[in-house]
Parts: sequence; structure tokens; C-alpha cells
Amino acid sequence: MNTRNGWRPELVALDIDGTILKWVEGAGMTHEEISPAVKASVHRALDAGAHVVLASGRSPHGMTGVADMLDLYDERRDRLWIVASNGAVVLRYPPVEVVHEETFDARPAVEAILERQPNAIVAVEDRGVGYKVSRAFPDGELSGDMVVTGIDDLLAAEVSRVIIRDPDATADEFVKLAEELGLHGTNYVVGWTAWLDLAPVGVSKASGLDHVARELGIDPAAALAVGDGRNDLEMFEWAGRAVAMGQAIQLVLDAADAVTDSVYEDGLATELSRWYPG
Repeated sequence: MNTRNGWRPELVALDIDGTILKWVEGAGMTHEEISPAVKASVHRALDAGAHVVLASGRSPHGMTGVADMLDLYDERRDRLWIVASNGAVVLRYPPVEVVHEETFDARPAVEAILERQPNAIVAVEDRGVGYKVSRAFPDGELSGDMVVTGIDDLLAAEVSRVIIRDPDATADEFVKLAEELGLHGTNYVVGWTAWLDLAPVGVSKASGLDHVARELGIDPAAALAVGDGRNDLEMFEWAGRAVAMGQAIQLVLDAADAVTDSVYEDGLATELSRWYPG
């Protein structure tokens, strides 16, 4: 079925928190519950033959449960593609099979940040388990187990992603900090609050999705990307159509081709219904 001048997404790249899942007001976490309207719209995309790819800053073990809640996989379809850790890890599921991973030496950047923000918390992914952390994160902000580990041990080997979190700072302060430091040798993304994701240079949701699109033989121009965060900006630039959730900050809204309703109004379902009507 052709729609809107013949274009319809062949690949649908979806952020999770704030796009599929609703934010808990005033907290750095989302409700682990998917609305029926969102789930139904995603399944119309699947039934039409689109490849639905979850693309998130979450680690792999924080994403497979969302894929399960959406019932994205069954025996009629190939295993899912998932872009995790802001593009540093690309996997197939089920079962979890990491097919691509980018790593880097995070020590110089982390040490520079801690010199300026000595009270910040540092976390690195412990795949399949949770995170190794310099001290506990606020409740609900990380999935899996947290194992308190010394900074030297945290940074002893190359990693795919580092999280810096300061519950006493603001997102604007972290934006300024990252700009002033330059953070040479890394990509960085400031989250919804004083939360900084560090990744290897050139790695983003867009680079992970590009790996998937090449494997599937899909042109990025045939991709729809939906998200609400700063870590979606590269994905927006990469995709043929970029849609921001209505509650996103102005920077994200301005980068999108279109803005849908907020996550609280099932804006993802609104957008998907344009291409895959019920």
C-alpha cells in the first residue's frame, strides 16, 4: 500500500524512554508499561512489513524486556535488531547476540570530568548483569544490578559506554561542563538532567542504525525515527523522516521534520497511524 506520495517507512527506529514508555513525573525513570494504542500501532507497522528497531541509550539488558512487552518477535519474523548504549552495541534478539560493539578508553574524559565535578557518580555497563558504579545511582535510574567498584577498576579496560551522573547538578550545568572540557576522544550526550553519556567518537544511535540498515539493505531515506532526547539528534539527521515527541525540549523539536503528540497522549501511535492506519 502506498501512502503520502508513495513514501512509507521500511525501517521504524524507536527511542524507548519518553517515546514508547511514559516518564514518571519528576523522576528520572519511566513506567514499564506500554499503552494498548502504542502496541497496536507498532504491530500494524510489523504486519505491513516494516522493520521495527529499538534505538536507546539503555544497555542491552534494559531493552530486551521492552521488546518482549511489545511482542516484537514471533516465529514468522526474523530476529529483531536492537541498537543499544546509544549506538555502541548492536544486537540481535532473541536470544541476545551482540553483532557489533565499539569500545574506547574513557579514563582521560572521566578524570577531567571528576576534577570539575568530584561528587559525580560513574557507571559502566556490566553486560548481562547491570552496571559497575562508583556509588549507587538514585533508585530506578539504572536497570539491572549495581556493583560498587573503585574508579581505577571501572576504567581499567576499554568500555562501550560510560555514564556520569550528579544528582546535585542540572542538565544545563552538564551541557556547559561538556562544552568547556571539549571531551577529546569521545562523543557525549547530556540527558534529561545532570546525566552525561560518553561514547567512542563517531558513535551514536545513527551509527548503530546505519549498521542495521546496511545489513537489511534499506536506504536511510526510507527510515522513520521517533524520539524525545538530545541523544536522538544524530538519528533525526540520519533518517528520511524525523519526528519529535511533543514533550521534547526545544532543541529536539527544532531538529525534527515534524512533531507529534506527547508521550502522555500516545504520540507514537499518532505518528505510526499516519503510515499504518488501523
